[in-house]
Amino acid sequence: MNEPSIRKIAVGPEYKSAMHFIVGQSVMRDTHEIVQIKHNDYGYQVIIQTTEGPKEIKTWKNFNNYMPVSVEYNIDY
Repeated sequence: MNEPSIRKIAVGPEYKSAMHFIVGQSVMRDTHEIVQIKHNDYGYQVIIQTTEGPKEIKTWKNFNNYMPVSVEYNIDY
């Protein structure tokens, strides 16, 4: 069974005061948008894409497995 895609992560020990990253969220003064959040053996990657001009996709942030992370998945019924 395939694991559902990640919709949101919250990075930090307290959920309420953690840094929240959501797919579709505008970042970097609205010049980029979060298009994907990936999990691998080392931690989490936040992938962004430019919103204007040529579409450029790049890794914006990495969080290692030693940081507390809450994960919210896309659940399609």
